[in-house]
Amino acid sequence: MSDGEQAKPRRRRGRRRGRRAAGPPAADAQADSTSSNGAAAPAANGEPKQAKPGQNRRPRPDRRAPDRLRTVHETSAGGLVIDGIDGPKETQVAALIGRIDRRGRMLWSLPKGHIEVGETAEQTAIREVAEETGIQGSVLAALGSIDYWFVTEGRRVHKTVHHYLMRFLGGDLSDEDMEVTEVAWVPLRDLPARLAYADERRLAVVAGELIDKLHSDGEDALPPLPPSAPRRRPQTHSHTRNRRPEESPPRRANGCGPGQ
Repeated sequence: MSDGEQAKPRRRRGRRRGRRAAGPPAADAQADSTSSNGAAAPAANGEPKQAKPGQNRRPRPDRRAPDRLRTVHETSAGGLVIDGIDGPKETQVAALIGRIDRRGRMLWSLPKGHIEVGETAEQTAIREVAEETGIQGSVLAALGSIDYWFVTEGRRVHKTVHHYLMRFLGGDLSDEDMEVTEVAWVPLRDLPARLAYADERRLAVVAGELIDKLHSDGEDALPPLPPSAPRRRPQTHSHTRNRRPEESPPRRANGCGPGQ
């Protein structure tokens, strides 16, 4: 080469213009490889690239706490009326009421209902027995109380029912009450099999023990009635008569039915 000639620059052998150099991809290239909907775009070798943690996470559902139901307390009273209570047990019969449930079954239970303003629990038991069965009775002793919970009409109801052993005084069985499907005299020995609810079956056992005490020691030997003051304030009612026809009856919570 002569001194007057300039050496031509040597052409480098490399990748064509537009091709990326070998090596790990840049951070901005990774960001561009992810599509707008969060899915990973395929890499140069055909394998999908993994999205960054949290990049493809779905939005969490709205988990707001449900509205709390308003809790109300209701008190009722009823009675187990025995015809022939002073005679032999094998001849004694008890007055029960029957209602049809949502499955079409006849459920037998003791007559009972809400304690109204100005009434004691004993007075309510006498009145409700007369309204639901058509017969008259007098209170002899307390059988016990049952409480349970159920939900109806957007309320959570705590119901307490006071039950009494009662002597039949007179009258004829009648199912004229709109809440009652049937009424019947049931032999005392058949109550455990006929009563639909476990708590009322236990009350029938207590009634048998009290009747034995009545026969052996007389009426004065029965336990004294617990104090019961007249109700001063009205209470919430969940009676069937107060529900619209299209509404279904509330579900029973623990073997003792609501509705009264």
